[in-house]
Amino acid sequence: MADRVVAAVLAVPGVVRLHAGAFGEVATYLPGRAVTGVRLRPDEAEVHLVVSAGRPIPEVAGNVHEAVRALVSEPVHVFVEDVEPSPT
Repeated sequence: MADRVVAAVLAVPGVVRLHAGAFGEVATYLPGRAVTGVRLRPDEAEVHLVVSAGRPIPEVAGNVHEAVRALVSEPVHVFVEDVEPSPT
């Protein structure tokens, strides 16, 4: 499920990439690997991301919320960790 969440998040316009947190603590751990930027728990789902400076942050976060909510039944929390300049 974590990989499906990542794909859905990265498909949202304005999302630059997922963010693993200040110390790399935001992840879902699977056998042999970690999916960073997504934390799936039995009672909630968290997505931490970086947004393009050229996009409205509330709109991008809302679109990410909707995309993830379509995949999981738990409450979804979206955290915008950083904003990166748009490529020129």
